[in-house]
Amino acid sequence: MSAKAEAADVVTCEIRDTVAWLTIDRPKKINALSSTVVKALTGHVQALQTDDRVKVIVLRGAGAHFSVGYDIAEEVEVGLARPEDWHGALSNNVGLSMAVWASQKPTIAAVDGWCLAGACELAMACDMIIATDRAQFGEPEIRFGSGPVTLLMPFVLGQKKTMELLLTGDTIPAAEAERLGLVNRTVAPEALDATVDQLAQKIALTPLITLRLTKIALTRAYEAMGLRNAVNVNLDLAATLNAAQAPEKTEFVTRVREQGLRKALDYRDSRYGALT
Repeated sequence: MSAKAEAADVVTCEIRDTVAWLTIDRPKKINALSSTVVKALTGHVQALQTDDRVKVIVLRGAGAHFSVGYDIAEEVEVGLARPEDWHGALSNNVGLSMAVWASQKPTIAAVDGWCLAGACELAMACDMIIATDRAQFGEPEIRFGSGPVTLLMPFVLGQKKTMELLLTGDTIPAAEAERLGLVNRTVAPEALDATVDQLAQKIALTPLITLRLTKIALTRAYEAMGLRNAVNVNLDLAATLNAAQAPEKTEFVTRVREQGLRKALDYRDSRYGALT
């Protein structure tokens, strides 16, 4: 579905007391981050910065999954080819993650099911992640000739595990994600909303000005370590990577066009099946 044809309500915003709940509402597409979703989410996050009713922002996906990441089918349909074309498109994606990262209001990702690729980056951009025990995290895009767009994982997990995950495309369950420090805590699926709400309400007891200034201080600390520079440098490299040609990538794109995304993903993952 093209961005023009997609419904405008792919992201909903509900304010409960002092907490804004932003929901990616494309359950039939496993909440894939289309260009319309990216634009809508970015707009909501930016608008909420000046809404003094809101102290905490929650991001979640409709249905049984957070999101499978950026909409690959849309990217294939648009037919981006040159690095400069990719740079423009990827800049919007990075812009969303960094808008969440730089939010002066605390952000919580409520994650159930799949949390992959650009959606994993989006969750990592949040200040905290509460996940269900059936959630899965990872960035499998390397398996079809792409790579991480918003390079946050080194700052969250450290060098060794980041190298393993980003060079294999493996996914990890919520329990391991919690052990590694990617997730704050795991809960049963039926307890996710209540757990997130309890955490958000606890944070919201703090004065708004205190939350804002503390968030600014923490954000600047990580950026002093080079986080934003790393993200910007990676954006330039990601544009070149996405435009680069490889036989595996050509086969994947052909299968998306001729057989559909599901069969293309099955082909992609079958190449790694014997090694997992």
